[in-house]
Amino acid sequence: MSGKTEPSRKIDSRVKHTRDALSDGLLALVQGKPFESITVQEILDRAGIGRSTFYSHYRDKDDLFLSDLEEFMELMSTQLLRLAEKSNRVAPVREMFRHVAGMRSLHRALMAADKFTDVLELGQGHFARAIDRRLAELPSSCAMPTKRRVAMSQAFAGALFSLMSWWLAQPTPASPEEMDDIFHTMVWSGAGSAAGPACVR
Repeated sequence: MSGKTEPSRKIDSRVKHTRDALSDGLLALVQGKPFESITVQEILDRAGIGRSTFYSHYRDKDDLFLSDLEEFMELMSTQLLRLAEKSNRVAPVREMFRHVAGMRSLHRALMAADKFTDVLELGQGHFARAIDRRLAELPSSCAMPTKRRVAMSQAFAGALFSLMSWWLAQPTPASPEEMDDIFHTMVWSGAGSAAGPACVR
C-alpha cells in the first residue's frame, strides 16, 4: 500500500464519522422540537463535534440537512443499478419503505417544518434519473423512445413519493413488499404498453 493512499483513507473515515454524527444529531433533535428552533450548537452538543469542524463541512443546519438528504437519495435510488439486479423492478421500493417504516415521527416533524417538500423534490429528481436508466437497460422497455421514457420516469418517481407519503400516514399500512408490488404493477401497466417490441440484447 502506497504512502499516499493510507492517509487519504483515514481522512475519508474521519470525515464520514463527523458527517454521520452531525446527521444523527440533527435527525434526533428534529423529532423532538421544531426544526426552526434547533440551533447549530445543539447539534454540535448532540454529535460531540466542534464548531470549527462543523463549519468546515456545512454552512448551516439547512446545508447539513440537504447534504445528508442528497446522499441518502443518491444511494437509495441507484441501489438496483449498483447491484445490477436482474428483476424487472425499476426502483427499490420495498427497500426504501423498509428503511422509512420506523420514521413516522420524523415524517411528521418534517411535514410540520415544511421540510418534506425538500424530500419530495430531491427524491423525485434522483429516482426519476435512476428509473430512466433502469427502463433504458431492461429488455422489455429499452426500445421506448427517449422522450417518452424520460417523461414516464418523472411520473413514476412522483407517484412513488406520493405513495410513500400516503403509506406513512396509514395507521396499519401494507407491507413494503406489497407496496413494491403495487408500484411495479402500475409501472408496467404504463411502461409495458408504451415500450414497443422488446430489445434484443
